[in-house]
Amino acid sequence: MRKSSTSSYHSVRSPSVNANLVFQTSPLPVPSTSRYGCFSASAKRYKFLRRLLKFHQMDFEFAFWQTINLFISPQKVYRNFQYRKQSKSQFARDDPAFLVLLGVWICITSIAFKFVLDLHFVGFVKFLLYTLFVDCIAVSVVVASVSWFVLNRYFRKPQCLNEDVEWGYTFDVHLNAYFPSLILLHLVQLFFYHIFISQDWFLSRVFGNLLWVISIGYYVYITFLGYSSVPILQNVKVILYFLPVLILLYLLSKQQ
Repeated sequence: MRKSSTSSYHSVRSPSVNANLVFQTSPLPVPSTSRYGCFSASAKRYKFLRRLLKFHQMDFEFAFWQTINLFISPQKVYRNFQYRKQSKSQFARDDPAFLVLLGVWICITSIAFKFVLDLHFVGFVKFLLYTLFVDCIAVSVVVASVSWFVLNRYFRKPQCLNEDVEWGYTFDVHLNAYFPSLILLHLVQLFFYHIFISQDWFLSRVFGNLLWVISIGYYVYITFLGYSSVPILQNVKVILYFLPVLILLYLLSKQQ
């Protein structure tokens, strides 16, 4: 009985066998910085990108569950990230299903924009490509890189300087915070655009600005939850300082 439990323990804690199998069976070239016997950052990135080619291995049901709970209970989403850290020794997602599902939502909302704003086909394609590759991918990479640098440089606890926040996790946190904003501004807003928001009324401006405040507030709060879940970080409450500033700007916009 003891031998069985010991064997089970090592099978969970030692990723080397799985890593070797990944590199041996994949048709993609092995990353030059990969090392057998451990999951380096390049190995994790390689595994994530490799799974982008295999939709049948993605858990879209769980990814959809995350999109729902990012609205109603984002704490549950980050609780799952903590479970992943305990079981797989990484906070970042190892399944690209959420990223793929986000891309699907961008396509859906872009189609909605085409009909509401009466975009011609070329305009629609430009809008879709810009939203997908600039608004989502490029901005996410920049925000994740800046967040990764700032968090590891200024927010790590002194006793945890030998550990760092994964770049992949900062990328995930941004995507988590981006999704509610996408739905509010690229989908919900469209239902009110012609009948209310596009009108030159004071209440129209108040309502339109309110949607922006809610979406940015969601972004700030979900970002705070993401980094407050990382035990090696401290003083992440400063992220919430943006909320009073946001509310003040909203109140000032009502004066104009």
